[in-house]
Amino acid sequence: MKKLIFFAILIISIIILTLVIDQRDLNMKKDKFKKENNIIKKAVVAGSFYPESKEELAILVDKLLEGADSVNGDIRGLIVPHAGYVFSGQTAASGYKALIGRGFDTVVLIGNSHQEFFDGISVYKEGFYETPLGRIEIDSVFANKLIESSDKIFFKESAHSNEHSLEVQLPFLQRALDDFKIIPIILGNKNDSVDVLISSLKELIDEKTIIIASSDLSHYPSEEDAQYSDGKVIEAILTGDRNNLNQAIIDIEKQNISGLETCACGRGSIEVVMELNKDKEARLLKYTNSGQGGDGSFPVDKSRVVGYASIGFFEKEFSDGLSEEEKERLLEIAKKSVESYVSAGKILSFSEKGILNKNLGAFVTIKKNGQLRGCIGSFSPDIPLYQVVSEMAISAAVNDPRFSPVNEDELSDLDYEISVLSPLKKVDSWKDVEIGKHGVQVVKDDRSGVFLPQVAVENNWDLETFMNILCQQKAGLPADCWKDSSTDIYTFTANVFGE
Repeated sequence: MKKLIFFAILIISIIILTLVIDQRDLNMKKDKFKKENNIIKKAVVAGSFYPESKEELAILVDKLLEGADSVNGDIRGLIVPHAGYVFSGQTAASGYKALIGRGFDTVVLIGNSHQEFFDGISVYKEGFYETPLGRIEIDSVFANKLIESSDKIFFKESAHSNEHSLEVQLPFLQRALDDFKIIPIILGNKNDSVDVLISSLKELIDEKTIIIASSDLSHYPSEEDAQYSDGKVIEAILTGDRNNLNQAIIDIEKQNISGLETCACGRGSIEVVMELNKDKEARLLKYTNSGQGGDGSFPVDKSRVVGYASIGFFEKEFSDGLSEEEKERLLEIAKKSVESYVSAGKILSFSEKGILNKNLGAFVTIKKNGQLRGCIGSFSPDIPLYQVVSEMAISAAVNDPRFSPVNEDELSDLDYEISVLSPLKKVDSWKDVEIGKHGVQVVKDDRSGVFLPQVAVENNWDLETFMNILCQQKAGLPADCWKDSSTDIYTFTANVFGE
C-alpha cells in the first residue's frame, strides 16, 4: 500500500513538474515571439534619409561624428535636426558628439508629428525601434508611467508609423552611446500638450536621462531670409526662456517673409527641452542650411532652403564672480581674523557688500614656510562668504586636530590660501572625477573625508593615489572604499587664491 502511495505521489509530481516546465517554455516562446514579431517599430526611411546598409550606415555616422568639433561640458539636453543625412547629418553629429562617453541610460526623444494632426501626446510604450544598426529597447516602465500621468498622454500607433523625425536620430544614438533605452514621444501639435508633457517628464527624469528635441528650423525661404529667421530663433533659444522663442516666432511671422512656412517644425518639442533645462547654459554647436550645400552630393537651391541647428544645454560651470580686489579683501579678512584671535582672543566683526555677502562655502588653508599648518572649511553655510572665511580661518589656526594651535610667535610666518567652493554634486562613479579640476568628498556609513582640487596637483598624485589616500587617511576607511558602490562620492570645484 505504501509503495502504491509513493508511486502515485511520484507520478503526480512528475506531471506537475512537466506542466510547470511546459508553461515556462511556452511563456519564453511567447516573449521571444513578442519581441521578434509583435512590437518592433520598423525603420521607414532607411535607404532614403540615411543608408539602409548596416556597414555603410555605421561608416557614415562614424565619419560624421569624427568630423564634428569636440564638445566640453556636462550636457543635459539637445536640439538636433532631422533631415536626410546628406543635408543635416554633419549638423546633427555636432550635437551627438557631446554624448560620446556619457553614461546616459535613458533617452527621451521628442518630435512633432509630420504625418497627422491630433490632440495629445503619443508615447510608444513597449517593444523596440529598429534601424539597420539593430534594435533599441523602449523603456516600458518609464513610458507607462508617463502614460499614466495624464489623460493627454497615450499610445497612438499611427502617430509613429511613418514618422521620420525620431527615427533619423537613432543611428547617431547607437554610435554615440553604449547601453541605453529610449522613450519615443510624438506631440500632436496642440499647444496645451507642451505644458502637459513638461509637467509629467519633470517627475521622471534623472541624472542618467538626456532629453532630445528633433526639429529643423525655417522651411523654404531664400537662404538669406533663412539665415535671418534662423538667427532670431536661435538667439531666442539661447536665452533659455521659451517665452522669448514664442515672441521671436510671432515677430518673424508678422514680417510675411516670402516662402517661409514655419520657423521651426518641432517648436513644441524645442519648448519642452528648453523648459526642462531652463537653468542650464544653452550653446549653439553648429548651424547650417540646405542652401550651403550639405555634403556636396546634391544640387544647391538657394531660393528655397531649410535651416538646421544643433543646440546643447549644459550644466553651468561654477563661477563665484570674485574680482581681484574682492579676493584680496577675503585674504585680508582671514589674516586679520587669525591675528586678532590668537593675539588677543578677540573675534572681529566685518561688514561687506556684493558677492562677499553671498552664501558660499569656503576652505581656508594656512601654511608656514610652505608647509601645511591648518585647513578647515564649510560646504553649505547659511552665513555670508566673508563670515565663512573669518570663522574657517580661526578654526584652521586653532582647531585642526592634526596640529597644535597657532601661537602668537608664528603669526608673521603664516601664509593664507582660500578656496571658494561650488556646491557638492553627487556622481555615479569615481570615473567622473577629474584630477586637478575636482575636489572630492567620500561618505560611507558615518565617516567622510574631503580633499580640495589642488591637493592632487601639489602632490603629483594620479587618480588612484588621490582616492586611496582620501579614503584611508582623511575618512578612516579602507583605501579602496571608493570602488565600493555603497560609498557616496561627491565632487566640487574651487576658485583657489592665496597671498
